[in-house]
Amino acid sequence: MSHPGDPILLHDLDRAGILRLTLNDVPRRNALSEEMLEALATALAQAGTDPAVRVIVLAAMGPAFCAGHDLKQLTAARDAPDGGRAYFARIMALCSGVMQAILACPRPVIAEVTGVATAAGCQLVASCDLAIAADDARFSTPGVHIGLFCSTPMVALSRNVAPKHAMEMLLTGDMTSAARAAEIGLINRAVPPADLRGAVMEMAARIASKSGMTLAVGKRAFYEQREMPLAQAYDHASQVMVRNMLARDAQEGIGAFIEKRAPEWQDC
Repeated sequence: MSHPGDPILLHDLDRAGILRLTLNDVPRRNALSEEMLEALATALAQAGTDPAVRVIVLAAMGPAFCAGHDLKQLTAARDAPDGGRAYFARIMALCSGVMQAILACPRPVIAEVTGVATAAGCQLVASCDLAIAADDARFSTPGVHIGLFCSTPMVALSRNVAPKHAMEMLLTGDMTSAARAAEIGLINRAVPPADLRGAVMEMAARIASKSGMTLAVGKRAFYEQREMPLAQAYDHASQVMVRNMLARDAQEGIGAFIEKRAPEWQDC
C-alpha cells in the first residue's frame, strides 16, 4: 500500500538485471496522471541505456493495475481559456510517447497484471512486449460509457488482437476476463494470483540470461518488420540477420552450441 510522500513509481533492480517498475499511486488506482507518465518516460529512458538492466517488469500496487488517464486532471484543464485543448494535446502526446518508448526500449518489457487494466491502462498492457496476468484480472476500453472513444488505446489494442475482438472491446466497453484476454492474444497467459510474480520473474530470468545485444536487435526488428509489406519485411529481416551473424555474441553462441558448453555473452 502506498503512503503520502511515497514515490508514485518504484524501482527495484535485482542481480539478474531484472528491473521492476511498480506503479504506486494506489489512491488514484495507478492512473496515468501527468506525474505518472513523466515518471514512466524517465524510467524507460534510463533503463534503455543502463547496461545493468536486461529485462523490465511493469507491475502495480493495489487493486488496480492501471485505471487509465486521470479524468480529474483532464476535467480541471477545461477551465483554461482554450477549454483544455492545449493540455489535452500535451497529455495525449506524453502518453503516446510512453507507449512508443516501451516499444523502442531495447530491453524486453513484461507486464505483470493484477486487478483491472482499463482504457489507457489496457493500452499500457497491450504496449508491453509480453504480459502475464492474475486469472482474476480484467481488461476493458470503456471510453464509450462516458462519450469518449478509446482512440489511443485502440492503436495498441488493434496491434495485439484480431480486428473483430478489438472492435468488440472498443464498441461495448465491456470487461474482458483474463482467460478471454489470453485467448484473444492481449496477454500471454493467466495464472493464479499467488503464482503471478513467480511466473513473471521466471520468464524474465530466462530472457535475461540471453545476449542483451541479440534481444535488442530482435525486438527492434520485430516491430519494424511488422509495419512493412511482406517482401520488404523479408528483405529487412535478412539484412538484420546478416548484421547479427557478424556480431561477437552470435559467433560465441553458435560456437558454444557446437562445443556443447554455456555461452559467455558480452552483449556485443
